Amino acid sequence: MQRHILIVDDDEDLSFIIKEMLEEYGYKVECVENADLAYEKLQENAYHLILLDINLPRTTGFEVCRELRKVSDVPIIFASARTSETDRITGFDIGGDDYLPKPYSMKELLSRVNALMRRAYGFSEEKIVNFGGVSVNITSRTVTKNGQIISLSLREFDLLAYLSEHKNTAVSKEKLISEVWGAFSLVEPSTLTVHIRWLREKLEDEPAKPNYIKTVFKVGYMLEVRE
Repeated sequence: MQRHILIVDDDEDLSFIIKEMLEEYGYKVECVENADLAYEKLQENAYHLILLDINLPRTTGFEVCRELRKVSDVPIIFASARTSETDRITGFDIGGDDYLPKPYSMKELLSRVNALMRRAYGFSEEKIVNFGGVSVNITSRTVTKNGQIISLSLREFDLLAYLSEHKNTAVSKEKLISEVWGAFSLVEPSTLTVHIRWLREKLEDEPAKPNYIKTVFKVGYMLEVRE
């Protein structure tokens, strides 16, 4: 599964260099130069990691982090020319996962990104979750049922992949919307309900009586996998 990174930095030249480097190592990267554009991106997409500058036009990366931590636990690396102990402590106290002082080498940045990705998500050659006759290959983004390929939309797969990665755990509707549609998404719970129904219709033998994609009363949904 390709990991998606958002860079928030008003130094567009530096962002471009970082983007090219990270993409060479298999990451998908998008760049924005201010907080407003970052919030727009976070409404539209779910990211696996955010590289966040502190000095931004009209606001700070600290404020972006505070807002993001209200709705998401996506890993955040602060990257900033502000290197005082106070700033570093503030970055960690408000929910940052790492703090990289500028200037830094691309090699060090890549090492920090890889390390945080491993801690947050783990790496494996191939991650597959099986239930019933269904096989979800999260790494290759493919799904089969009884050996036949099942076609899923982008959102359907992302939703199924998130439930698969958190199998046998009740996940709230709010968490699913945040992780699949974006931290600041305006998607209604009814949209999630429709996508769950579509998944059941494609994967369950009896969609009206699902054995695997379960509704958890007053919470959200769970993929129940019997080991």
